[in-house]
Amino acid sequence: MALPIITADQRLAETRGVKGVLIGRWGLGKTFQLWKLDPATTLFVDIEAGDLAVKNWPGDSLRPRTWDDCRDLAVFLGGPNPALRDGQHFSQWHYERACARYGDPTVLDRYRTLFIDSITVAGRLCFQWCKGQPQAFSEKTNKPDVRGAYGLLGQEMVAWLTHIQHTRGKHIWFVGILDERTDEFNRRYYELQIDGSKTGLELPGIVDEVITLAEIKPAEGEPYRAFVCQTGNPWGFPAKDRSGRLDMIEPPDLGQLMRKLGAPEAAAPNDTTLH
Repeated sequence: MALPIITADQRLAETRGVKGVLIGRWGLGKTFQLWKLDPATTLFVDIEAGDLAVKNWPGDSLRPRTWDDCRDLAVFLGGPNPALRDGQHFSQWHYERACARYGDPTVLDRYRTLFIDSITVAGRLCFQWCKGQPQAFSEKTNKPDVRGAYGLLGQEMVAWLTHIQHTRGKHIWFVGILDERTDEFNRRYYELQIDGSKTGLELPGIVDEVITLAEIKPAEGEPYRAFVCQTGNPWGFPAKDRSGRLDMIEPPDLGQLMRKLGAPEAAAPNDTTLH
């Protein structure tokens, strides 16, 4: 058996997708960014049931309502992980069960982009599931053990996100809520609203892009909305650009951002009549 070397030409010819997180405060228009994506090739994964802003969006959607739904969708989308054993989630065993539930996985071939709204609610579904597992109870007293539940939550969320992130051929955007907090020195900081953050879950280490949709208040002039895309920005917003193609601030248009990231097929024409 020959050493399975992937040449530079083979690697560059591979179809690869952008994996990112779009976060922002309530009401700034995160879900509305769905209008900036091509409805013919975008699947809206509506975990939050907050689709009023995109009620008339002409694309397809899924509405997972349990953590089992979320895990089944991930393995159905990404295929099995050959390193896992039967009985483990995201294994060949799990993949076959998901196929038995949903049918032929080629049904997803028409979609180039998944818009998952929101990772915050996915974390809540996961935590509800974790609280019913044996790890969430003390072995000595059989009483609920919050630390055990949070430990399991971190493992579950990392496994779910990592499996989806390894789906090379599709663009995937997770939407999340941005929380503003203050530390013990009364300094303001921002973080993604997700229960898993209490377990040390670090999204920037999992996805390629972390984008904050923010309201920028300049020293002069009117406030404006923008995507903040780079770490070390003057406002302290969570951000990361692994591609190196994005400026510190970009226009709040996910389709335009995708084109700049080298994914023109993910973006619909800039037609404001849709909105």
